[in-house]
Amino acid sequence: MLAQRSIRSATRAVGVGLHSSERVELSLLPAPPDSGIVVRRVDLPQPVSIPLSPQAVVDTRMATTVGAGGVKVHTVEHLLSACCGLGVDNLVIEVDAEEIPILDGSASSFVYLLQSAGLQDQDRPRRFVRVRKPVEVRVQERDGEKWARLEPHDGFRLDFAIEFGHPAIDRTAQDFRFEFSMPEYVREIARARTFGFMRDVDALREIGLAQGGSLENAIVMDESRILNQGGLRFDAEFVKHKMLDAIGDLYVIGHPILGAYSAYRSGHALNNALLRALGSDPEAFEMVVFDDETEAPAGFRASARSLLY
Repeated sequence: MLAQRSIRSATRAVGVGLHSSERVELSLLPAPPDSGIVVRRVDLPQPVSIPLSPQAVVDTRMATTVGAGGVKVHTVEHLLSACCGLGVDNLVIEVDAEEIPILDGSASSFVYLLQSAGLQDQDRPRRFVRVRKPVEVRVQERDGEKWARLEPHDGFRLDFAIEFGHPAIDRTAQDFRFEFSMPEYVREIARARTFGFMRDVDALREIGLAQGGSLENAIVMDESRILNQGGLRFDAEFVKHKMLDAIGDLYVIGHPILGAYSAYRSGHALNNALLRALGSDPEAFEMVVFDDETEAPAGFRASARSLLY
């Protein structure tokens, strides 16, 4: 049986919110089988839990925000990407502020937290969302068309293409294909950092965004170059970070996806629209389990032990 997974013990980290700049304490707690991933605000007089689903996404400006009953938690995508990358199905995420801490701007710190807590396979089969027919969303904006698509595929493949028209980005890879596997996610995707432009900083901060952004937690560019002293972690870091975001955005569906995701200039809003379009058509997907682990796509078969540093 390909089993569900949680963590063995609680772990915590302290950081700042990328958009709020507030100090945030994050705690990750084990959760029982079939409970899914739940985000919980513990700084309120009465803690509020937010179960994940595409409908729980209430804002997609510069990050994915989930909410319930007027209570929100911003910037969940990097942590959810790490959960997907390590095959974590059941988890309680507690925060004492309105945003997940940004840490180093990638998913690698969350990968480390989850691995240091210990990965624990559970006694229930892992449930997958298998895409049965193509689903696509497109939008036409002033700067051109953007689209995202899911198609049937025996595994989870991602194809992402970017186009920013910025000299520093144009000198790097503009597209990347990734056939998902848990070990390769840790090596190839998790370390890709978020990025932004100095020209946008003032406008974003006027609307309450990017208050905590810095060279410590993002790749920052002026009109022509990267300002971070160490440069990029790898050539395809920009497109790989957009792929990292997409993996986290898609994981709000609550289960790993079996299908091929492809996108051109997609972002948080379009990724969520794609999930809602998939869920609105009962013929477009089915839920499956693998009683025999050898019948599952190879990328999902990694044991908890093999995913340790």
